[in-house]
Amino acid sequence: MGYAISVSDIRQAAARLEGTAVRTPLIESPLLNERVGGRVFVKAENLQHAGAFKFRGAYNRLSQFSEAEKKAGVLAFSSGNHAQGIALAAKILGIKATIVMPEDAPTLKVEGTRNYGAEVVFYNRYTEVREDVAAHVAGDSGVILVPPYNDSQIMAGQGTIGLEIAHDLKALGLSADQVLLNCGGGGLASGAFTALYDAFPQMQGYVVEPDDFDDVKRSLEIGEIQDVDFGARSICDALLTPSAGSLTFPILKGLGIKGLTVSDDEARTGVEYALNTLKQVGEPGGVVSLAAILAGKIDSKDKVSVCIISGGNIDPMMMKECLA
Repeated sequence: MGYAISVSDIRQAAARLEGTAVRTPLIESPLLNERVGGRVFVKAENLQHAGAFKFRGAYNRLSQFSEAEKKAGVLAFSSGNHAQGIALAAKILGIKATIVMPEDAPTLKVEGTRNYGAEVVFYNRYTEVREDVAAHVAGDSGVILVPPYNDSQIMAGQGTIGLEIAHDLKALGLSADQVLLNCGGGGLASGAFTALYDAFPQMQGYVVEPDDFDDVKRSLEIGEIQDVDFGARSICDALLTPSAGSLTFPILKGLGIKGLTVSDDEARTGVEYALNTLKQVGEPGGVVSLAAILAGKIDSKDKVSVCIISGGNIDPMMMKECLA
């Protein structure tokens, strides 16, 4: 069976993003290395446009719109980071954007989406299905629906992160032993791991999820897509997807990716550590891979490990809670 994307697709995405997306740094902290007894590199994607990795996939997808599609506009559903990525990419490319967002999305993300010029339509994530709401909003308008992860061009755009990590490690004369990536629906993980396993075929990849949103971990263990229990809760709003995608999961399964989870308290610790030790702003869902390393969910001793801060869009009150 062929997969939704290849390394070639990711390289083409990188060419489209060059000069537009931020080439984010790979950070190493002596204090973090000392704590785990190995070398840990953190991909600071919180420094990306709109404060999260989602801009990569959004711009890669929207930049390939035809003139007719540009006139029709774009519709997306998101808790915040995909929303802002689509809104900003649409603004740059001159496309009208409408975003379906949950009523409890962080105020910072809602305001950010609106500030980029997108129209926001709210729904209740616990009583309504966002895909149904989006379909209702779209009607027969001809607007182009761009999902947050289950789209080959979105996946290829996020995969450029893997190319950059591999390039930067090789420039240091290193190869990755293990890479941990935050996971909601698997767009970032499927794309980035496609590139990373091409560069480091002997490495082990892990997806990291909140404890109650461990659907990808369970899916990988069982071998087929599992859903989140309806009504599950977590402060990691960026990762609260119902299941892995039909395009993303086969890639993760085929690569032999393993799953890890962290608690909300461990995510809070990740936010605090990122700010106080790494001097980086991360949101709870953006630091779960760092949190997994800090919590000792895997053995990092004498290994080269990579994790990511995938987003830094955190409300002040949540930051205060994490620092407390």
